[in-house]
Amino acid sequence: MTQKLTIAKAILFFITLSLTQFANAQNKVDVTGKVVDKDAGVPLEYATITFKDVTGERAPQGGVTNFDGEFSIEVYKGTYDIQVEFISFETKTYENRELTEDFSMGTISLGLDSDSLDEVIVRSETTQVEVRLDKKIYTIGKDLTTQGGTVTDALQNIPSVSVDIEGGISLRGNENVRILINGKPSAMAGFDDTNIFQQLPADAIERVEVITSPSARYDAEGTAGILNIILKKEKTLGVNGSVQASLGFPINNSFSTTLNLRSDKFNIFNNTGVYYRKSPGNAFYDNNYINDNEDQFDRIIEDREYDRRRRGVNTNLGVEYFINETSSITTALFGRWGNDLDVSETSNYRYFDNTGLDSETYRRQNEKEIEETYQASVNYIKRFNDEGHKLTADVQYSYDHEDKPNTINEVEVFPTNNLIDRERIQENEKQNEFLVQADYVLPMGDAQFEAGFRSNLKSTKNDYFLESFDQDSDSFIIDEELSYNFNYDENVNAIYSQYGNKLGDKFSFLLGLRLEHTQLKGSVSSPFLTTEELEDTFDFNFKTNFDKNYLGLFPTVNLIYELDENENVTLGYNRRINRPRGWFINPFPSRSSRTNVFQGNPDLNPAFSNTFDLGYLKKWDKLTFNASIYYQRETDSFERVQLNNEDSNETDGITQIVFLPINLSTQNRIGGEVGAIWNPTKKLRFNGSFNFFRFETEGTYTAPATEKVPDPEVQDFGTTSTSFFGRFSAKYTLPAAIDLQTNGFYVGPRQNSQTESESIFSMDVALSKEVIKDKLTATFNVRDVFNSRKRRSFTQSNNFTSDNEFQWRERQFTISLIYRFNQSREDRMKERGQSGNGNMDDGGGEF
Repeated sequence: MTQKLTIAKAILFFITLSLTQFANAQNKVDVTGKVVDKDAGVPLEYATITFKDVTGERAPQGGVTNFDGEFSIEVYKGTYDIQVEFISFETKTYENRELTEDFSMGTISLGLDSDSLDEVIVRSETTQVEVRLDKKIYTIGKDLTTQGGTVTDALQNIPSVSVDIEGGISLRGNENVRILINGKPSAMAGFDDTNIFQQLPADAIERVEVITSPSARYDAEGTAGILNIILKKEKTLGVNGSVQASLGFPINNSFSTTLNLRSDKFNIFNNTGVYYRKSPGNAFYDNNYINDNEDQFDRIIEDREYDRRRRGVNTNLGVEYFINETSSITTALFGRWGNDLDVSETSNYRYFDNTGLDSETYRRQNEKEIEETYQASVNYIKRFNDEGHKLTADVQYSYDHEDKPNTINEVEVFPTNNLIDRERIQENEKQNEFLVQADYVLPMGDAQFEAGFRSNLKSTKNDYFLESFDQDSDSFIIDEELSYNFNYDENVNAIYSQYGNKLGDKFSFLLGLRLEHTQLKGSVSSPFLTTEELEDTFDFNFKTNFDKNYLGLFPTVNLIYELDENENVTLGYNRRINRPRGWFINPFPSRSSRTNVFQGNPDLNPAFSNTFDLGYLKKWDKLTFNASIYYQRETDSFERVQLNNEDSNETDGITQIVFLPINLSTQNRIGGEVGAIWNPTKKLRFNGSFNFFRFETEGTYTAPATEKVPDPEVQDFGTTSTSFFGRFSAKYTLPAAIDLQTNGFYVGPRQNSQTESESIFSMDVALSKEVIKDKLTATFNVRDVFNSRKRRSFTQSNNFTSDNEFQWRERQFTISLIYRFNQSREDRMKERGQSGNGNMDDGGGEF
């Protein structure tokens, strides 16, 4: 009997519970809508919608938006004050809204309002800046001086970033910076160089993330930090995009398109560009040798002219498919094809002995670069809820291939007219890279836990064949001693975890730990010689075949304290690694010059750094100020030194100066930077930054003993140097709605143990006019107005002095037209209204 009563009670309880749930369901309504950025029109993920019962009888109800900025929230029928919030944006409130049936709020647009604990956004027509706990994000799409330009031109306008004369990229004056594309290593930066950034159009960039205190989720590569370049992938519904055409002098012609087709189930995006550019440049070297050998020249002057003509096409095509409301998969293909013609260097050499000018030669090098790059990637995202609980997985394969046929001719033009040298070089380089990674994010209230792994396997093969002209047989003959193969593998496997939390209303922290295993493996070989014979031919005094393994822990700490709503302080610490690039390892010397050559060093080991960064941010109505000071200690740091090659060819009296990378013992760097964005009026905007740093390097180097120099001296490359750089941008709206923008950049004098470099100042100017409102814009810009972007330096060692000047690209004029379709705010709002999401004006609208 008791058992029957128990069963009856259970059935009664189940029926009562079901009826209660049914009643509650009948008493609820479904409220839907979408939240977007008012200025950019892009969806805002994790925006919060809160329903506050005006009677106070029920607790607040609500939810957050998904990846597309959409929300669907069940609430009890009643009258509510509805708040729509997103961190650092204005809060919109709809008071006394009576909800009696399912309702769509349509598209809600939020504009910028105030700072938050870990993110502050400041917008201007030149550069949009977003300051977060571990990075600054710069959206550069409206920077006039980059119209018709390349990624390199765009990076030159990013605070904390500097681009040297040769296109090398530094962060806070430190060139050991890791460059990522869309958060991952990419074939777009193939062979570890930055040439691709001088080819990709700036218009393809959505934003650049400057990460000076990377968390554990990022690769530990790059002691200076990380630059993450995000390419455009439009998020607005419908068909939209832009077309841009540019003409320039010297030749700077390009045509690019950005297209996007997005629906509720898929998103197709494409960036395609074709280009033809001429980049004339020049260099000057005046080398004076200190020696007692009468057979060697005392002075050699080299005047070099560059004539680079580059043409090619690149495209990035991706498809994002929304499997369901919680899962999506994205596949992307990138391709680049280049055929650079007449990439020529001409050099005029003058040789002096103690009696004056001895002889003069003319050298011409013609190089073609036939290159192709392919990359395929798949990304999967699974969202377990709307609070950020998700899993992402990535697989990526990249392939680079370059053929560089090269001819070198050198003739003596004084006192005779004789052929000195004629060579044909065939260089072939291939690189394969495979990447797989997964990341897991688990929010826990105010806290968040993350974990993941990454495996990055990269293999590079370089084949080099040289043919010398034999005047006796009037034919080219393979030079077996100067033909070789060099293979280099870099394999990195890593796991990480990190935990962040908020303590009280003011303080937040993010702690992480990353474990990485690095394998660096290299080998040299020859089709004609044994490894031992090859090493003897080049007089290598280091191990050319190596297999090095490194296992390291890389902790990160990021803290933030909010002084008030518009003011905060951040503190970061991280340990990082700088692995030597392939061209730093390749032991075979370059042949672009008879007197100044670059040679890699297989003995290079990775450098390790520990960095502390203290930041401060303060925001007023029209002014945003941020500042930071940082300290870095790096061990086994790289230094490119210039050495006198005592074993260079003595038959012609020429002594080579070799640029060689070596490991020094330590480098201590301390610096500070300040930046400000000021919008005093709607027509006038300023953006400026200043970076000051001082570094001390300690280390000595002893060249390997040779037959000629059996007891080489110890050279001290320790030095202390102070330098700075700053940039300033101003934009003013002239009459007739013409925008004028100027960007200035200044690098102060600097030095290392051997070289003193002079200061550099350059300025860009641009004019822009909207020909058709929100559709067609015309821009005219001048890069390096004063043709002053030149590196001048003086090097002094025990054996020689070298005075040189280098200019990578001369002043350039460009005019651009950019046409945008379906990108005006009015059109975007209409598209969303027609898609069934309803409509709500900027003021909030009415129900």
